[in-house]
Amino acid sequence: MRLAVLTSGGDSPGMNAAVRTVTAVGLGRGHEVMGIRGGYSGLLEGDAMDMDLATVNGISGFGGTILGSARSSFFPTPEGQEQAMARLESMGIEGLVVIGGNGSLTGAHMMAQRKKCKIVGIPASIDNDIGHCGSAIGVDTAVNTIVDACDRITDTARAHRRAFIVEVMGRQCGFLAMRAGIAAEADAILYAESGLGEDQLVSKLRDVLRKCFNSGWHKKRVLIIKAEGVKVATSTLVERLQKHLTEDAPGVEIRETVLGHVVRGGRPSAFDRVIAQRMAYASVLALENGRNDVMLSWDVPGGHGQATQDPFVRIVDLGEVLEETERLVDGTSPVIKARLALLKQVEDLLLI
Repeated sequence: MRLAVLTSGGDSPGMNAAVRTVTAVGLGRGHEVMGIRGGYSGLLEGDAMDMDLATVNGISGFGGTILGSARSSFFPTPEGQEQAMARLESMGIEGLVVIGGNGSLTGAHMMAQRKKCKIVGIPASIDNDIGHCGSAIGVDTAVNTIVDACDRITDTARAHRRAFIVEVMGRQCGFLAMRAGIAAEADAILYAESGLGEDQLVSKLRDVLRKCFNSGWHKKRVLIIKAEGVKVATSTLVERLQKHLTEDAPGVEIRETVLGHVVRGGRPSAFDRVIAQRMAYASVLALENGRNDVMLSWDVPGGHGQATQDPFVRIVDLGEVLEETERLVDGTSPVIKARLALLKQVEDLLLI
């Protein structure tokens, strides 16, 4: 077969490990492999290159994506879809592996409906907001990056007896804030799924400051982690809390730090490399078996979808993935409800 691989949407640490594995496994099993540069935009332009082992040697440890990524407003249109399929046909591509997040997998699903080329997806998104997927490529690295940054901020906070609000990426999904907040011993975690308004958030944080600095705990720092999906600006929270510091926490200063795209970059963790490699390996086998319009998912054994030779890699229909993704975003998914219930137990236990 002639296979192709592309990376699309926001980059995630570990994408290169998936690209390398698709290439190495594909070539090792007798296929030709091409790399599409620049995501769906590159596909529309026919920007492709032949992949060989020299091209992918050593890239598993690189952040970002060697193939590049881009967002295209033309690709989702009927005309864009026709052009994309024509490009695949002109290059003789029989199977395409799409590595990316929700938008990228939506594009893969749209193309797969035309049934002119077998298409499979691999989830890569630091936000961990992809349905029927326990962990997408890049999540573990992003969490570790946040925790490392918070540990460094904690050092200076303790030295000056300060409170810090640290904003992290994650779009509408608060997973990164939740996971990193617990690991970094945050005193409060703010996430959009809680549904709290501005006044409620300010009231909650005032309680945190009073408990930590005025109740005999002798705390030297307060760390508050805020997901970017919270609609109230971090600067607004800091400004409002400053007005009450004399009453709530005399002598304490409050600062804000927005980590931004620092969270997205960096060398992938060993875990992200391994799950990328295992899902990518399974993607080549899926194409060989004629699978189309599916995603390879990292999940617990016995999870949603069809089992593969790897107990933690499952095959899920892309349509089902996208439906569950919508439920994750709007909060109706059982996964979100369970996640929030567990976090509430932690908050009650730690009095945060």
